[in-house]
Amino acid sequence: MNDKNLHQPPDWLVPNWPAPAQVKALCTTRSGGQSRLPYDLLNLGTHVGDELEAVLANRALLQHALGVRPVFLEQVHGTQVQTLAPDTSDGTLADACLATQPGVACTIMVADCLPILLCDASGTWVAAAHAGWRGLAGQGGVGVVETTLAAIHEGNRALGPVDSAQAAPEIIAWLGPCIGPTAFEVGDDVRQAFAENMPAAGDCFVPASPGKWWANLPALARQRLQAAGITAVYGNDGSTPWCTVSNPSRFFSHRRDRVSGRLAACIWLG
Repeated sequence: MNDKNLHQPPDWLVPNWPAPAQVKALCTTRSGGQSRLPYDLLNLGTHVGDELEAVLANRALLQHALGVRPVFLEQVHGTQVQTLAPDTSDGTLADACLATQPGVACTIMVADCLPILLCDASGTWVAAAHAGWRGLAGQGGVGVVETTLAAIHEGNRALGPVDSAQAAPEIIAWLGPCIGPTAFEVGDDVRQAFAENMPAAGDCFVPASPGKWWANLPALARQRLQAAGITAVYGNDGSTPWCTVSNPSRFFSHRRDRVSGRLAACIWLG
């Protein structure tokens, strides 16, 4: 479990997970910052209509809390993965990112979508993914979870040969806040997008009305992670405290408010 930073508001989320000491992670809330209604207070998105000066001040506050630079991606509900370097610029097009060196924080912005943070038990890399339903479902059963893991494995091969006697590194995952299973109403198309490649995904949908379903986004993510062999999954269990829609004083929610700020989930090597 990561220690609280004196420079961050006390209600920011710090993962309670068995990550190694050099792996640091957190997820912001609405607390802190200087954005005005309806973006109050700590909006980190420059694309939602907030005053740019306020957003940049909020991002500076986040960087001060992290002690490293958060890299803000241009997220498009896709599956592209970017390996971060010290000179990776904000606005790089990707919905997931990977870092193997200190100095930058993998950063995912959300306001109902699910942020997924990943690391290995040895603390040699960290990664983050933006999992809305489109990115999570992907195409042909290959979504943002699968492409992120593929990039991680490719990166590990690039580091050099691994001793054949060495066990594969354990991957640990943490799920941040997102729209909850009693608030995320979707159509038949969304259920089909998941169930056609993983029939068990149908269990993550509860009938709401004819042609409509309540979707459990964190449960769908857990299924994808477990199918990839990741069983150490922590954080969002689909309960009300994790629901962005149900906690308006703590979390931004696009579905609830339509005009909304953005939270950030960050993970980095310290």
